[in-house]
Amino acid sequence: MQYGMVDMCIVGADRVTRCGDVVNKIGTYLKALAATANHLPFYVALPASTLDMQMRDAVKEVEIETRSEDEVLYMHGIDDVGAINRIRIAPRQTKAANYAFDITPAHLVTGLITERGICAASEATITQMFDDLI
Repeated sequence: MQYGMVDMCIVGADRVTRCGDVVNKIGTYLKALAATANHLPFYVALPASTLDMQMRDAVKEVEIETRSEDEVLYMHGIDDVGAINRIRIAPRQTKAANYAFDITPAHLVTGLITERGICAASEATITQMFDDLI
């Protein structure tokens, strides 16, 4: 992005609130921040079934799934004799958080690409376009 090799960013979503907050795999928020910092449009592509019209504020209302800390504290590799071994890559006393999802706030989203067209990531435009889902 910083070298001008990206025109826009498009990601998917696991859930989108009626206000346009996006819940998706970890790293989506960082892509939105990078796109914003580089003055690039950041779009989210989703089917209407992904909209959660009952939810307004993902940061306050979504409990983010955590996975085993072992996924980030250990790795598997092939040693010098060709055997596959699991090794710890952090000191024993190290604890880790391993979140599966993050939340991208609506103000970082240029637009939502849906089967009904593209709309702004705002409650007014989402509820207008998807009033039958309310």
